[in-house]
Amino acid sequence: MKKYIYTAFATLSLFIVSCSVVDQLLTFTVSNQTEFKIASNFPLNIASGIVTPDVPTNSSAEFENNNTKANLVKYVKLKELKLSITDPDGKTFSFLKSIHIYISTDANDEIELAYLENISATTNTIVLTPTSEKLDNYIKASSYKLRTEAVIRETLTTDITVKADMKFKVTADPF
Repeated sequence: MKKYIYTAFATLSLFIVSCSVVDQLLTFTVSNQTEFKIASNFPLNIASGIVTPDVPTNSSAEFENNNTKANLVKYVKLKELKLSITDPDGKTFSFLKSIHIYISTDANDEIELAYLENISATTNTIVLTPTSEKLDNYIKASSYKLRTEAVIRETLTTDITVKADMKFKVTADPF
């Protein structure tokens, strides 16, 4: 009887480990980026929205490069969202109090993608905290929209250009 229990336990363990290995083999990263401007007339200490242009996903090509198709993608999650000031040179995020970024498509409702509160950065790059939202439908779309909601703590004398680099963890189904 012990022999059957050990065999069953070994088989179950092997199955669990092999599923994990298969998931790792079918997991890859999709990267996208966009830019947006924070205008010099941006309101102080009030949460205000910034609209970004549509972000093309190029997901079909990304899926094909990773030997899968959109219908086999089973899970997409934001891995990292990094913001960098590209203009003016030398500007840091010290002006920014908080930021929330939302994602939507024409066919999918807006959901929060990432955020950062109580920002005290003295650099020109910050990394936001990703939400745990499932993003399959957004990344499978041909493009998506980002909406940024920010609160600034100091008056801006010039427009600030910010680049958003996004990395999405994609897991595909083998069948």
